Amino acid sequence: MTSSSRNNKKYDVFVSFRGEDTRDNFTSHLYSALSRQNIQTFIDDQLNRGDEISESLVNAIEASAISVIIFSESYASSRWCLDELVKILECKKEYAQILIPVF
Repeated sequence: MTSSSRNNKKYDVFVSFRGEDTRDNFTSHLYSALSRQNIQTFIDDQLNRGDEISESLVNAIEASAISVIIFSESYASSRWCLDELVKILECKKEYAQILIPVF
C-alpha cells in the first residue's frame, strides 16, 4: 500500500470479532489501548442481527488500512463473522490491506 492510498483511509484499524465471545474482555481492552494511542479504530458495537453484513460495515472494512481478526472459540460459527472475514480477505488481496490474526 502506498503512503498516498494509506492517507485516504478513514480508519487505521478494523476489528473483527464475535461479540458474545470477546466484546467485554479482550476486544474492549484492545479498543481502549488503540484509542489511547490515537489510532482510529472501527469496532462494530451494534448488536444488529441479520442475514448479511451491512453496507456500512463493508465500507468500514474497505476504509481501513489494517484489519485485526480476533479468532475466538465460536468465531467461525457466526455467518456474520465469516462474511466479514471474506470481505477482509478481498481487501487484503485487492488493496494490500494488512491483516493481523489474533488467536
